[in-house]
Amino acid sequence: MRDAVQHYYGEVVQQTADLKTSACTTDQPMPPALRAALAQVHPEVLTRYYGCGLVCPPVLQGLRVLDLGSGSGRDCYVLAQLVGETGEVVGVDMTPAQLAVANTHLEWHRARFGYARSNVQFLEGYLEQLEDLPLAAGSFDLIISNCVINLATDKAAVLANAWRLLKPGGEFYFADIYADRRVPAAVASDPVLYGECLGGALYWNDFLALARDAGFRDPRLVEDRPVQVAGEPLAARVAPIQFFSATWRLFKLPALEPACEDYGQAVVYRGSVSEAAASFTLDKHHVFTTGKMHLVCGNTWRMLHDTRLRPHFDFYGNWDTHYGIFEGCGTLMPFTAGTVGSVASGGGCC
Repeated sequence: MRDAVQHYYGEVVQQTADLKTSACTTDQPMPPALRAALAQVHPEVLTRYYGCGLVCPPVLQGLRVLDLGSGSGRDCYVLAQLVGETGEVVGVDMTPAQLAVANTHLEWHRARFGYARSNVQFLEGYLEQLEDLPLAAGSFDLIISNCVINLATDKAAVLANAWRLLKPGGEFYFADIYADRRVPAAVASDPVLYGECLGGALYWNDFLALARDAGFRDPRLVEDRPVQVAGEPLAARVAPIQFFSATWRLFKLPALEPACEDYGQAVVYRGSVSEAAASFTLDKHHVFTTGKMHLVCGNTWRMLHDTRLRPHFDFYGNWDTHYGIFEGCGTLMPFTAGTVGSVASGGGCC
């Protein structure tokens, strides 16, 4: 299947228009800052992009970032601007044809950004074997991935390596394709469906189990949308499976608990993130209005207090008293309401 994927993205698909489904594309509006950074990326790099949108959390200045499945380097070159000249971006991909495009334009982007030296590098390798690459454990502040983990043949290894490579308090922030049930062998073994990011899609509950086994005890869904598989014969071959493009954030915080526990804690967002002056979105169920006190569970408190987000919040409470499960903590199907289910939000924790 690795050979099939390399062939598909190295030879068959030459531009986004060659894709047969919407799984690896997006029509979501882009924030102004990202749109401005994208305008500085070389046109050839842009045309060879096949991801699920620009996977990019805020507060990136000075960070060391790893992009898993970097392809032609589009997201790496956008991130290079957002982390600034003191930051660093490393891209990993297994497709030589894609890496050739990315590497061809290293100097062009360095000059375009006005940097004394390039802050981007690309490595050829497999996401399932990151331990074979010159990447030191605990050396990255942020890992991103854009609609590529579904192409990996050993997803548990990808998640385990992400945990290993992150610094304490670091974050794995990524978009990928998920299914509402386990994908049958006939779909999983089809090279075209696999290349289109459907055959390798994880059942969402299996993903949550793998993430927790790797150490990410409280995965948070940021946003999601259903994927339309239009036209025969692809739609008929995957029916009745429903697919979703979803963005998750996983924090390397060993002290997180398996459920949302209530310690009577609260936070106030300062409004200090430049692109989020009015409110800050942690995930699909946690939007913090500037200046307003929000009750939070212990896990959410840690995600804000023990990470790079800490300077942007004020924190209230301690760990002295446990009040039980946080009101509204739910465990239902996480994806878009109105399709196959939704999370019970209640007090805001999921």
